[in-house]
Amino acid sequence: MASVTLLKPKRHGDARGWFSETYSRRALAALGIGEEFVQDNQSLSRPAGTLRGLHFQTPPHGQGKLVRCLAGRIMDYAVDVRRGSPSYGRWLAAELSAENGHQLYVPVGFAHAFLTLEPDCAVAYKVTDYYAPDCDGGIRFDDPEIGIDWPIPADRLMLSDKDTRLPRLAEFDSPFPYDGTPLPDRLD
Repeated sequence: MASVTLLKPKRHGDARGWFSETYSRRALAALGIGEEFVQDNQSLSRPAGTLRGLHFQTPPHGQGKLVRCLAGRIMDYAVDVRRGSPSYGRWLAAELSAENGHQLYVPVGFAHAFLTLEPDCAVAYKVTDYYAPDCDGGIRFDDPEIGIDWPIPADRLMLSDKDTRLPRLAEFDSPFPYDGTPLPDRLD
């Protein structure tokens, strides 16, 4: 099984622009990502500083995500919430933009968030299970135990009411077991 993985699909450009293969089951399988994606989601965040997360779905409907930014620029985050993981509570982040075309794979067992760095960001992501409201969960974005260094001050972030009421990591009884797959030290 793959851990959090940064994908950099190739772009083939000419005077007209570029072409890129944004999803290939074969290419993902070569990276150890063999899950089947069953649903595509898309969001538009108008103001810069919009924070969506830290979200996950619990078993039996845990969701792996393959995230990309269609317009604008975001910082995309994954936090290890796998019970027994040596990197429990540790986070990784990558800048995804329409310009760079990068994608982030966030497996089941990780909380996910993204922060818009400019106005009018469109984000699309594939998920490995359908939305299940009874399995919807999350962790507070400003939990000091996690210590995410947001590039925009916390008092300038735009959050949903739901996200401001999420529990802290210490209050979360993780249903996600550690599968032995280590979290990389960094994303390349």
